[in-house]
Amino acid sequence: MTTATVEPQKTGTQLSQLEQLKKFTIVVADTGDFQSIKEFKPRDATTNPSLIYAATQKEQYFHLLDEVLAERKNSGLSGAAQVEDVIDHLLVKFGCEILKIVPGRVSTETDARLSFDVEGSINKGRQLIKLYEERGIDRRRVLIKIASTWEGIKAGEVLEKEGINCNLTLMFSLPQAVRCAEGGIELISPFVGRIYDWYKAANKREYTGAEDPGVQSVQEIYTYYKKFGHKTEVMGASFRNVSQILELAGCDLLTISPDLLEKLAASSEPVERKLDPERAKGANVERLEMDEKKFRYLFNDNAMATEKTSEGIRKFSADIVKLEKFVAGKIR
Repeated sequence: MTTATVEPQKTGTQLSQLEQLKKFTIVVADTGDFQSIKEFKPRDATTNPSLIYAATQKEQYFHLLDEVLAERKNSGLSGAAQVEDVIDHLLVKFGCEILKIVPGRVSTETDARLSFDVEGSINKGRQLIKLYEERGIDRRRVLIKIASTWEGIKAGEVLEKEGINCNLTLMFSLPQAVRCAEGGIELISPFVGRIYDWYKAANKREYTGAEDPGVQSVQEIYTYYKKFGHKTEVMGASFRNVSQILELAGCDLLTISPDLLEKLAASSEPVERKLDPERAKGANVERLEMDEKKFRYLFNDNAMATEKTSEGIRKFSADIVKLEKFVAGKIR
């Protein structure tokens, strides 16, 4: 994480790349670190189990867990149910603190182990929103993050109809994106960097600029959405370098880690808008008809999407287990 405030640099009237980017893309902080969010002034912020677990290991955030443990001491729960209750309240506690800093929304992730459990994901989403509302937070300021499996998208579709907005994460392919749009999902998070990682390893070569497969995936989804008038927001995520971000300038939103936000804030090189809704509307794109059989076939046919979605679920699940063990050790 950054340790010092980075002021946007200007050359004459030239704004920093971060400030230029904010003119046509909503910038979102991809972190659970409050200081970084304060420094870079994003509109929204996203968290995930890995980021929250990392934050709980830092001394400046110990008090948040201590406060939750004190609040939930007399919950009447024990064992696994007590640990789950504390973690739900901890996630919401972090979210509420973030919402004191950002003017927009925070994304809070459901348990990745529910990625193939429609009812489990729905119930967890309802529970998290209930806890936010008990703390006086309007549900419109919260996005429930769910993996972009068929079951996860089905759960998101139900939650959206209840006025609980969702962020479908671990997104690696157009079929996932199309199904989300058809389900009325508020926002999706295609993972640029992890797509890049897969192709770099598979083809043993580097990718830069517009040839980056991760960049191309978001461009494809963005173009499809604008072409067919889908309202679902596209938020590029999981960036490995500044180049990937700049190639997606103009995307609805981009969620960016503190180290890359710092690099954008430190540069005043010109930023050119690369994605434009009007240009996308004129693109030659065919509509993709999607039902469950078609979704599962196309998703399975995409080795990268299949492998990276599975890997992401495993990693987020592992970090939830780490968080559970950490919390269990703190419960007296």
